[in-house]
Amino acid sequence: MPRVSTSPFDLPDNLAAKAAPALIAADESHFAAIGESLAASIADLSARLDEVRLAPTGGGQAALDRDLEIHRLSARLRALRRFGLDLVLGRIVPDDGGEPVYIGRFGLVDATGRRLLVDWRAPAAEPFFAATHAQSQGLLSRRRYRWSGGRVRDYWDEVFTAEGLEDNAALDDQSAFIASLGTSRSPRMRDVLGTIQADQDAIIRAGSRGALVVDGGPGTGKTVVALHRAAYLIYSDPRLGEGSGGVLFVGPHARYLAYVSDVLPSLGEESVQVCTLRDLVTEGAAALPERDPVAAAVKASSRMVEAIEPAVRLYEEPPTEPLIVETPWVDLLLTPQDWAEAFASPEPGTPHNDARDQVWETILDILVDQVDGDDVPLHRLRRAIAQHDGLRRAVTRAWPLIETSVLVADLWSVPAYLRRCAPWLTPAEVDAVQRTDASAWTVADLPLLDAARRRLGDPAASQRRREREAMLEAERAERERVAEELIAADDSEMLIMTMLRGQDFVNSLDDEAAVATIDPDLLAGPFAHVIVDEAQELTDAEWRMLMSRCPSRSFTIVGDRAQARHGFTESWEERLDRIGLRDSTLAALTINYRTPEEVMAAAEPVIRAAIPDANVPVSIRATGAPVVYADASERDAILAEWLGHHGEGMACVIGDETFAGSPRVASLSPELVKGLEFDLVVLVDPEAFGGGIEGAVDRYVSMTRATQQLVVLHSPARRASLAVGASRIPH
Repeated sequence: MPRVSTSPFDLPDNLAAKAAPALIAADESHFAAIGESLAASIADLSARLDEVRLAPTGGGQAALDRDLEIHRLSARLRALRRFGLDLVLGRIVPDDGGEPVYIGRFGLVDATGRRLLVDWRAPAAEPFFAATHAQSQGLLSRRRYRWSGGRVRDYWDEVFTAEGLEDNAALDDQSAFIASLGTSRSPRMRDVLGTIQADQDAIIRAGSRGALVVDGGPGTGKTVVALHRAAYLIYSDPRLGEGSGGVLFVGPHARYLAYVSDVLPSLGEESVQVCTLRDLVTEGAAALPERDPVAAAVKASSRMVEAIEPAVRLYEEPPTEPLIVETPWVDLLLTPQDWAEAFASPEPGTPHNDARDQVWETILDILVDQVDGDDVPLHRLRRAIAQHDGLRRAVTRAWPLIETSVLVADLWSVPAYLRRCAPWLTPAEVDAVQRTDASAWTVADLPLLDAARRRLGDPAASQRRREREAMLEAERAERERVAEELIAADDSEMLIMTMLRGQDFVNSLDDEAAVATIDPDLLAGPFAHVIVDEAQELTDAEWRMLMSRCPSRSFTIVGDRAQARHGFTESWEERLDRIGLRDSTLAALTINYRTPEEVMAAAEPVIRAAIPDANVPVSIRATGAPVVYADASERDAILAEWLGHHGEGMACVIGDETFAGSPRVASLSPELVKGLEFDLVVLVDPEAFGGGIEGAVDRYVSMTRATQQLVVLHSPARRASLAVGASRIPH
């Protein structure tokens, strides 16, 4: 194999010893083969994609197959073009004398079929992540690469046997993972696939059946595990792939989604639907927090969601009076029993607005069945009945199309309606949820709106179906007119044109396939698996939103009970059992890879004062930078000093609404920093966050976002009462 003309290794002078040919020659040769294979694969895929795009489109299934093939080829091409040699994560050397195995973001073979890269999700790659000195997984050694600009800037070797020390390893004081923790943060989550640790990898590769709870404190890598688990499950479990339900990933807020938006594409996975709870409901974008604690508690209960069913049932009561339907041929009678039969005809589970069409069709069938087809043309009779104004008005009154927002708004503005639908509510609770502007939606309303939309369906869809039927009916009427004219003009001996009156011929002319179908809501489900990050914040009603989208009850639930702003006194098992997830297992992450010891030493007493049994993880790194306390008036000077000494990285001011933020310094509330991390955190007047569980959690969460330095600012009066340290950030 020829050596590459330009080495992929670009090690700094202080790492010159690692550039010894004995250490990197095998890698250089293998990287050359990977580069050639990548170039050939890209050229081949590009040609195949052009060929498919230029091929005749055809129709029906052939067109669908063509579109799917274009999507598949395009996705693969994007993945190949996204990375160069830096798609290589590392290599493992087995202790049985076998050849090194190189691990990549995806698998790759050369023209002869030789395996150049093993996909990180494949079973053969598992030892790369899972091996420890206690359990080597059959490895002699492991090497991890650090890439920058398409070149290897550093690499780390770990050996598991004495043989691994013989001329093929460059040993360091730090592991690749610990060293990577000191790098600067950016507006998006760093690529950490190559440094996944054994405890994290075991959770990533766990099976998908039932509910897996990933419980871990700040900095334990819960979000990393959740995102990589999504990519792993789609790769490894055929029940979860695209076309089989797929995976839904739910994060806590929009800034979090922006922060992690590059992770799944970097893993070659584009089929996962990623959203927040707000995104599941149309009204979520503008929803405000629920300020009244009583109203919030009422709406948080899963029982409140159950009020939707009786609320809808009040609009599905059959008339108790008979109705005469006049037609040009005969008058027909619709009795109360007929009404009841029609109203009972929809299949169980059919949304209200969709069921209305089934009710309507059953009514037409009941009336048409009263007439002998030998005396009356049945298709004309059915058309006349369908156009009967009195019948249409009666059906509209008895089974109206309902807008979701109207139904829920009525609950918050008509106390008698709410009492009838939710008789368990106390008078005080009924009063608490009533409001002047019933459609001024809050976040607590979203589960009710979601449940109502699922129960009602889309009223516009029913309207579109009726418009489609009207269009088809108009076409039928026009064909009948033309057919009658042709029959009247037919003077042939066999009167061939009379065949135009045959029902089979009429049916064959209907072209309902020409009417566009309705695109489903991408977030409506059902999904084969749902992953929820920061799950400790979900109310019972919000859990109902997610469970309705995952009938298989296959969940990955990621969270920390100690970070629940409204308290979490139960165990995970008790909470999940109450909402209906009874098949659950718990996996704990206890090592804090992100937060320095100095910061955790200050943060731990804050949370333990409110939650004595909080799962506070053990930090494995220190920065040597103590927590800094200063006056609030020094905020800008502190930020300017930090920016002047750090050319890259991200800072965040938490708890100061007067600070506008800048490209490298975010300004956020405690509620919006969950799941995020920053090099520098400036926490302004944390005591103002309030008392009790909520205040303690907000302070704890805010403090533990720092990966390098934490600064706590107080007003002069508050600062005077504290034992404070230096007022400047150590360089």
